[in-house]
Amino acid sequence: MTNQELQSLKNKYDIIGNDPALNRALEVAVAVAATDISVLVTGESGVGKENIPRIIHQNSPRRNSKYFAINCGAIPEGTIDSELFGHEKGSFTGASEMRRGYFEEADGGTIFLDEIAELPMASQAKLLRVLQSGEFIRVGSSKVLKTDVRVIAATNVDLLNAVSKGKFRADLYYRLCAVVIPMPALRERPADINVLFRKFASDFAAKYGICKVTLTEDASILLRKYRWPGNIRQLKNVAEGVSALESVKISGLSDKCVIDVDVLSRYIPKEEPNLLPAKHADASDSYENPGERAAIIRMLYKLKQEVDYLKEVVASLGVQPMTPPQGYIPSEIHNEIEEVIEDPEEQELGTEDVADDLSIRTASMGLIEKVLKKHGGNRKAAAAELGISERTLYRKIKSMNLE
Repeated sequence: MTNQELQSLKNKYDIIGNDPALNRALEVAVAVAATDISVLVTGESGVGKENIPRIIHQNSPRRNSKYFAINCGAIPEGTIDSELFGHEKGSFTGASEMRRGYFEEADGGTIFLDEIAELPMASQAKLLRVLQSGEFIRVGSSKVLKTDVRVIAATNVDLLNAVSKGKFRADLYYRLCAVVIPMPALRERPADINVLFRKFASDFAAKYGICKVTLTEDASILLRKYRWPGNIRQLKNVAEGVSALESVKISGLSDKCVIDVDVLSRYIPKEEPNLLPAKHADASDSYENPGERAAIIRMLYKLKQEVDYLKEVVASLGVQPMTPPQGYIPSEIHNEIEEVIEDPEEQELGTEDVADDLSIRTASMGLIEKVLKKHGGNRKAAAAELGISERTLYRKIKSMNLE
């Protein structure tokens, strides 16, 4: 592309900057537009990845057909297949009528799948089928439908890393990345930072009839030195915030408002280089993982069984057992164990005999009678000494006919 053609493209899509990496991304987008090859746009959040699929679509033979931009991370997992591929009437609760999905609606056009890494594995398999053969099936149907859609995807995560962790299909990755267009982070194009700030401040001033914010040299240096983790989106927010709070209505005296480094620094977040980024919560690492939670509870059952057996031995010797310190089992775990002890048939632990192994099942009738007699029939005190709830003790009394 000539410089004039490139600048015309930037003006059309309101793209600011002259960074070589940015120019290269735009040139590649125009070059692949005439084909149907799959494109993967990569880059951090806020760098303007959404401009690339628009450029590709509007410079392609599909420009007169529909264009859909879909954020895969914004659609609940339970409904994403219905959104993408449609559903039949009555296929699930709330499906009161047949619905065409995006791939059916966009036949002949283009679909942009943003945050493609958030697509569930089951949906990834269906997307792969569309990319390979153009075939898909509505939710609740067995009829194979065809569509002719160009797919452009974008992500702000390392998809190869996701593939290595089993969170993204390798075959889908290689199908999507026929052409990869990386968008540079704002800190990688420092010469464009002040240009972008002036553009955002100018637009904001014109919109609200206030003085245009301009920066001193020291303030401009501060702007370039900041790393901008939120990229262009964050820079725009800062420019508009400064304009809204520091500027004044245009008067006959001046139409500009000069901001120095001290004022600007109040709007630039303080960087903490010594702080490590927080670990992203992962379902496979979480305590809430159902399989892991069940295993932990089983282990605690066995531990409690041994403790209760020792209580029985100590009680038979006439020695008052010690009360375990509070907090030796987390309260939420203790409550869940007690619920399972009381209602084992309502729990889904993968085995049916876990509750039968609990300590209260092994307690002898004589021991219960002895503890009840010791406390003059006071069930609350007896249950406390046995380490069970009154409800569980009542059930045991009833089953043993100790009324």
